[in-house]
Amino acid sequence: MQPATETPAPPGVPEVLPPEAQADEPEAVGGRKSPLRRCIASGRVQAKDHMIRFVLGPDGTVVPDLEETLPGRGLWLTADPALVEKALSKGLFAKAARRAVKVQPDLPALVRQLVRRRALDLVGLARKGGGAVAGFEKVQAALRTGRFGRGVAVGLWLEARDGSDDGRSKLRPLAQALSVPLVDLFDRAELGAALGRDEAVHAVLAAGPLAARLLREVDRVKALGG
Repeated sequence: MQPATETPAPPGVPEVLPPEAQADEPEAVGGRKSPLRRCIASGRVQAKDHMIRFVLGPDGTVVPDLEETLPGRGLWLTADPALVEKALSKGLFAKAARRAVKVQPDLPALVRQLVRRRALDLVGLARKGGGAVAGFEKVQAALRTGRFGRGVAVGLWLEARDGSDDGRSKLRPLAQALSVPLVDLFDRAELGAALGRDEAVHAVLAAGPLAARLLREVDRVKALGG
């Protein structure tokens, strides 16, 4: 997991802003298409890849928006348990929105659950699109050549965290030779369900945008302690 790193604010943008001042700032810091967002807990700007977007529902409830598509001005938090707790304990959602809000007491656990679910859903999408294969022999063959299916390049190697070390140790040199990242966040039941099986221990995903999105979600799950 790559740690979240602060990004220098664009020229003319304050390095740090208190939550109550953030409502006057555009959600996208540095321009409408900018990937930079300001964390309501730290007050600092960073790339949104390491952050979670929240919006307020019609009744003022704070809602995690992992797809980043819900209407309304987003409130962004760094994917860091300490900053999530700080936002809750100090009422920072209300300060940043300048209005009364309702926050679920189990919001940190809910966010971890949703990010984890989203990551598994991406594995399922890869399977449905023909961009995933599972099973030791298929994975071994794919990692030996760097390709599977119709010549699709391997982008990610997935291992169940409760799988045996024997199979993983045989596949590791092949994956390392290709510089294919390893994701070992899920157990065999979770991985199997995402791949349309009862269980799965070994799998690979095709290189491409879907694999990149999965890596982002995996980083956020790990950052949140999930």
